[in-house]
This record gives sequence, structure tokens and C-alpha cells, in this order.
Amino acid sequence: MADQAQGKSKTQPPAGIEESLARQLMMMWRAFMASPVRYVLFGLMAGMIIVVTATAYGQVLLVTWNRPFYDALERRDLHEFFHQLSVFAYIAVFLLLLNVAQTWLNQMLRLKLREGLTLDLITEWMRPRRAFRLANAGAIGVNPDQRLHEDARHLSELSTDLGVGLFQASVLLLSFIGVLWSLSGGFSFHVAGKAITIPGYMVWAAIIYAGTGSWLSWLVGRPLIKLNGDRYAREADLRFSLMRVNEHIDAISLAAGEADEKRRLEFDLGSVLSALRNIVVATTRLTWVTASYGWLTVIAPIIVASPVYFHGDISFGGLMMAVGAFNQVHASLRWFIDNISNIADWRATLLRVTAFRMGLLKTDDLHDMEKRIELVPLDGERMTFDGLEVASPSGCTRLVDKHVEILPGERVLVTGDPGVGKTLFFRAVAGLWPWGNGRIGLPSGKPPIFVPRTPYLPPGTLREVLCYPRSSETFTQADLTAILVDSGLGRLIESLDRTARWDRELVDSEQRLISFARLALHKPDWVVIDEALDMLESDARHRIFALLESYLADAAIINIGRGTNGHFFTRTLHLARDPRGQTLRPFRVAPAQPVDMAATGS
Repeated sequence: MADQAQGKSKTQPPAGIEESLARQLMMMWRAFMASPVRYVLFGLMAGMIIVVTATAYGQVLLVTWNRPFYDALERRDLHEFFHQLSVFAYIAVFLLLLNVAQTWLNQMLRLKLREGLTLDLITEWMRPRRAFRLANAGAIGVNPDQRLHEDARHLSELSTDLGVGLFQASVLLLSFIGVLWSLSGGFSFHVAGKAITIPGYMVWAAIIYAGTGSWLSWLVGRPLIKLNGDRYAREADLRFSLMRVNEHIDAISLAAGEADEKRRLEFDLGSVLSALRNIVVATTRLTWVTASYGWLTVIAPIIVASPVYFHGDISFGGLMMAVGAFNQVHASLRWFIDNISNIADWRATLLRVTAFRMGLLKTDDLHDMEKRIELVPLDGERMTFDGLEVASPSGCTRLVDKHVEILPGERVLVTGDPGVGKTLFFRAVAGLWPWGNGRIGLPSGKPPIFVPRTPYLPPGTLREVLCYPRSSETFTQADLTAILVDSGLGRLIESLDRTARWDRELVDSEQRLISFARLALHKPDWVVIDEALDMLESDARHRIFALLESYLADAAIINIGRGTNGHFFTRTLHLARDPRGQTLRPFRVAPAQPVDMAATGS
């Protein structure tokens, strides 16, 4: 939709929304604490802490087991050898049970974290009028489905895996650093006949070794944060383009436009592949560091401990126990190295999700320094417009009459030249577009029903479509049958309880007839229509006028569009462009080119 208007500039984080990592984490923590699944998550995390701690204890037992086992091998003690194998079996079964429990907890944490995060984003997105304003706020509002679905899933999974991994590495480090310190406490180097003792020698060696590798990995892998963010934005572009082609495949095929659409899709695919190639290059550079480091780690602990072993200060079993403890401490310290690519991915995904959520929260404050149209409830049944001007980035649309009062039962046509901004005026009356000047007075009774130019048929049964947004039990079978007959859709009576994609199964004229049948069924006192009548053929339009006369005889009907029936509308108001009126400054929510929302007006 706004994809092309954005000029493919969605790869950068939104200006004014990109926050520090601490602020992003704080915002997500507040969302987490407000989540309905927080207690389940706390329970799962408590279980994970217990399991990881028990696993660390089991691994300490396993490393400690190395000394008697390898000493038995060195002595060729067969009886002790089999005894140690039985000890190993107990330890292995214990660790196996913990591994299975940890896998289940990990998967449940992923699931519940995604549930909480996605519910939070949906709740914020679906606050009244917020999704509309976000969609028109620039790049941050493009492809929200990608943020709500794929980014939320990916962030939940990465956060779980990295969080559990970091905690496990920390527990193992605390568990084994003491063991390694005690094992290397008696290590001495003999130089020129003198013994040089370094307390905790292998601990310091592990810290220096892992610290050097972590620093090199971060230095080489840091560009992956930006590259992953770029990739996800371009993936969203391609996904949107594929959805757009699929939604409009009939028109594309009829116009023989496959070649042009193929060119557009190939362009989007090329952008994705270009981003992936950049990631391949960066990942390859990182692999030079991590793989080299991994191979060195195979022999590093033995090299570190070998001077002491060859001098005869420790047995072969003691050496293997020291190597095992060194590997555990080193594995904990090199967690960052092993996960640098995932950390970069997590950071990029966190930026996209938090930028989207911040955009949702800040959307209500767009143009908070601009003048706004005042919407006020009135005493009694009437609707008024006083000095109404609607501002947009492309100019100002105003109602020619300075003061207008509309009473119940009136039929009013609001018209103007093409491009004057009729849809923008419709959105202002509906409260979707608050920027401008003047005052709109709304009746104190039932709120008006607004009929957009393009009908919306939600998924579900035809009964649910007609009753939307109310429950399908609101109206009787007789009510639904009568309204379908009167709107010329009697053939659909047998399909009331059939579930279908009605926006695809019904032709455009039938979809519009359904929207007016729904309007008549709800019997509002006030109706505001945005050019929906202009889209109907003459016969269907006359049928709708008869439907409105029959079902909404006492309702005030304001139609924004062309003069479609001089007998039905008894009063006409005019819209005009005002070159001296208020003009809205471009949106600043995102650095992309601003969407000209007035362009959607007619």
C-alpha cells in the first residue's frame, strides 16, 4: 500500500524512536509486567533456574569423576574401572532427565513469551484509531504484520535461547571457577631451578583466552546488527509484494501485467538477496575468528596445564580433571563468542519490535504542536460544523459554509471538485483525522455509523458479516432474510451460516450492497457515507435509496461524494481548497519519505 510511496526506505530505524538498549529493555520489561501471562512466565523461569542449577551440579560431579576414572586407567585397575563406569551411568541418567526437562521448559518459555509479546503488540495496535494513524505515519507503519508476526516470534525465541544460555553459562562459571582455582592452586613453573607459583593460574589463563576471543568476535561481528535489521526490512517488502500480487491477481491477469509484476518482484527479491549476500560476507569474516578459536580450544587447556604435568606435579587423572574444569570455565566465558551472530540478530530484532511499539505509543502524539479540530458532544439530536478546516501535508480543505447545523431526518450531500479532499473530510468527521481547525458537534444519542468508500467484510459466516461488529445473535433469522431480499441479495439467504472469504466470493457491487444491508439492519440515527453510493450502478443505487427510505426514514444521512440523486438529498454543502489555510508539516515519526495522506482523498 504505502510501500512504493515510502521509496523502499524502511531499512533504517525510525527517527525519534530509536532508543538506547537500556531504554528498550525497560520498555519491554514494563510491557512484560503488565502481561496477563507474566505469572506463568515467572513459574517457568523458576523451574528453569532449578533445572539449570541442578545441571551445573551434575556437571561438577562429571568433571570430578574424571580423576578417579583416568587414574584407574593409568593404574590398569579393572575393578575400579567398572566401578567408575557405574558411577558415570548414574550421573548420565541424572543429566539426561535434566536435559529433557530443560528442553520442555525452554520450548514453553518461547511459547509463552511470544504469546505475551504478541498480545501486547496487538492490544496497542488495536486501540481505537491508532492502527489507522500508524498506517499513515510513515515507514514505521508499513508492514505491521511483519512486526506482529515474524519479528515478535523471532525475538521471543532468541530472547529465550540467549537468556537461558547466558544464565546457564553464568551458573557453570560460578560452579567451576572455584574447582579450577583449587586445582591450579599448586601449579608451579620451574625456571632455572626456581619454582614460580601463580595462584589460580588456569583461571587467569581461561579468562585471558576467552576475553581475547570475545573482543575479536565483537569487533568482527558487530556489523551483523545493522545487516540483520536491513535484511528483515527487505524481507517484509518482498512478503508484502507477494501478498499484493496474490490479492490482485485477477486484475493483473486481465491487464496482461504479469511481466511488469515479475519485474517488481524480481527487484524486491534482488534487494533481499543483496542483504543476504552482505550477511554471508560478514558471517564468513566472523567464522574466521570463531572457527580458529574453536580449533585452538581443543588443545589450549592441555597446553596450559602441560608444564605442570610434565614436571610431575599432577597425575594423568588430575590433568584430565583440570582440563575438564578449564573447558567448563572457558565454555562459560566464551558464551559471547559462540553467540555473537545470534546476539547481533537479537539486537536487530529487538530494535524493530521496540521501534514499532514505541511508534504505537507515540502515534497518538503525532503533530501534538499542531492545531486540532475540536470534537464536542452536543445537547440534543443535531450535528454541527463551525469554521471547519482540515489540514494535510498537501494543503487545506474547508467547508464553504462557516456554520452548518444538521437535524434528524435530513438528507445532506457534501460535494466538491475532484481532488478537493472529500475522503479527508470524511475521516475528520469520523475522528480519524484530528488536524485542522474549527469544531465538529456530534449528537448526544446513538453515535453515527460511518460507511467508507471500500466495504469491509470480515472473515466468518455471512450472518456474522451482516451483524458486524455486533454478535451474530443480535438479529433474528427473519431480520436477516428480509434485509437480504430488500437489498437484492435474496440468493444468499441459504448461505447465511456458510463460512467463506466473502470479499473474494462476492463481486464489488454485491459487497457494497452487503455493507448497505448491514447499515439498514443496524438502524442508526445518524449516517455518514464516503462516496460508497457513487460506486454503485444505477439500478443498485436506486435499490439502496429505497432501502434507506424504508429502514432509515428518520435517520440523518450525510453523503460525501457526487450528486447522485437530486430527489433523495434535499440539501447540498460544498468543500473547497483553501490556499491560505493550515498546512500540515510532514510526519517525523520515521525518516522515510512521508506519505501524502491527502492523496487518498478525492
